[in-house]
Amino acid sequence: MSTAAKAAGTTGLAELAACYDVFFVDQFGVLHDGSAAYPGAIEALARLKAAGKTVVLLSNSGKRARPNEERMARLGFDPASWDVFVSSGEVAWKVFAGEMGEPRLAPGTKCLLIARDGDRSAVEGLGLDIVNDTAAAEIVLLSGSEGDRFPLEHYAGLLAPAAKGGARLVCTNPDKIMLTAVGPRFGAGRIAELYAELGGTVEWIGKPYPAIYEAALKLVGDPERARVVGIGDSIEHDIAGAKGAGLAAALVRSGVLADLAPEGLEALYGEHGARPDHLLASFAF
Repeated sequence: MSTAAKAAGTTGLAELAACYDVFFVDQFGVLHDGSAAYPGAIEALARLKAAGKTVVLLSNSGKRARPNEERMARLGFDPASWDVFVSSGEVAWKVFAGEMGEPRLAPGTKCLLIARDGDRSAVEGLGLDIVNDTAAAEIVLLSGSEGDRFPLEHYAGLLAPAAKGGARLVCTNPDKIMLTAVGPRFGAGRIAELYAELGGTVEWIGKPYPAIYEAALKLVGDPERARVVGIGDSIEHDIAGAKGAGLAAALVRSGVLADLAPEGLEALYGEHGARPDHLLASFAF
């Protein structure tokens, strides 16, 4: 199947299922909008697994895998529909714990945690000293945005002392835009960009960066990459990430780019140096 042929038009999951064995599927904007599953998505995920496909949910969520899986179940998805859930928060936790080939983050490190919904899964069991004094932070762990509650200026005021003090910020959710109940809002990735604008140092974990793909591929036995397709709604994160990892890529038009005209898509392909092999109107058969 030629890339040129498949990039030219819209295809469907049934056709993808005939061509690939392993599916790396994004959650927000593909399976659900954070509040409800998209029409057909619950059935489609179950059908892929029933067809014998290896299904990996690959998410730029700063939360660890468990709370993400619990949310999927609350939205009506059957946990038997996927083999493993790999979140950027889970990968980051393993990096900090010394399980990814890097030194463990020293217990007692003063950490400013910026999360969503009060989530602390990103730091549980690591022995870090969670601080509220921004200026005292030795590291900032940015796992989520509450852009639906606070303006960007709130984060500028919060983070300026940490940036001035030289604290490294680790962003475990590179998404610049997130879907919320009140519409699209700025994501943690935009807050991380703001930190860099304030003069701080930023480290990124999640799509499109390699570590999350390496971890996911290892968890499913390092399959032949030509048999793996990454499905997502973001060119910057899902498509560029999959292509950078040597995988096929399918762009779903149900999320952050749902209303973008074809000319806008072409501009984004050029901006991020990545073009999908397939287009899907939605994640449904």
